[in-house]
Amino acid sequence: MYYIRRERWDLGKTKGRYMFQAINVLIMVVLAAAAIFPFIHVLARSLSDEAAITSGKVVMLPVDMTWLAYEAVIHNAGMNQAFLFTAYLTVVGTLVNLLLTVFGAYPLSKPGLIGRKGIWMFILFTMFFSGGIVPTYLVVKALGLLDSVWALIFPIAISTFNLIIMKTFFQGMPVELDEAAKLDGATDIGILFRIMLPLSLPIIATLTLFYAVDHWNEFYHALLYNSDSSKFTLQLKLRELVLQGQTAQLMEGSSQQNIPKESLKAASIMYATLPILVVYPWLQKYFVKGALIGSLKS
Repeated sequence: MYYIRRERWDLGKTKGRYMFQAINVLIMVVLAAAAIFPFIHVLARSLSDEAAITSGKVVMLPVDMTWLAYEAVIHNAGMNQAFLFTAYLTVVGTLVNLLLTVFGAYPLSKPGLIGRKGIWMFILFTMFFSGGIVPTYLVVKALGLLDSVWALIFPIAISTFNLIIMKTFFQGMPVELDEAAKLDGATDIGILFRIMLPLSLPIIATLTLFYAVDHWNEFYHALLYNSDSSKFTLQLKLRELVLQGQTAQLMEGSSQQNIPKESLKAASIMYATLPILVVYPWLQKYFVKGALIGSLKS
């Protein structure tokens, strides 16, 4: 009787586990489909004919496939200029972000830092309260940073959230590493660059992805601080194209005058999205590991 009851209990437990896993898989499939469908839909529109798009025939697959929209976007000087400026902003801005985050998190992770608690509370305060749009704009203007790439870097040069992740990661490092290095005569800077940073590749890759995506998708600060069209980011160009309907700018200089406008908008969106999608898989293996280590260790 005991074994029969136990077998029934195990059978019920196994069924419950399978049901739980099936529900989880179903939820993840639905969420994944909800995230992927808009991307596939825009991709299909970017390769479809204007008549098919306006008639609502394009859903998941291109109709009357054409590459004219991509040719117009790639050969447009304004889009290429915005692309290069955004790439420059992403590279320089991410380097500045990482340097400040590392140099801020490493000393704050050391218990012996004088005034460590007060400095940390001051930094955390900025996570919940900011100076506001107008005061920040006045500061940027007073520093002469308007219409420059630095206006998009310095005001957001460091993220408190990312600083917390990096600080937590450094605090999880074995204390014996510091002690052994100091016995060998290493300085704090030497320990940071020769020991800590080589061991911090997962968290650095994670923060690189965070910062790079933020800079690549820069829109808000570029709208506030840049009025020079040569300093427009890709997102501002997309705003002009999608919201203001300035597709004529992309058609200038093109030998094809029958380029579909709706397809042109979709191709521009894909043009601005694909670089991040190409880079992300190379950092994905570090992303999960770095995020978990940096958030769970104490």
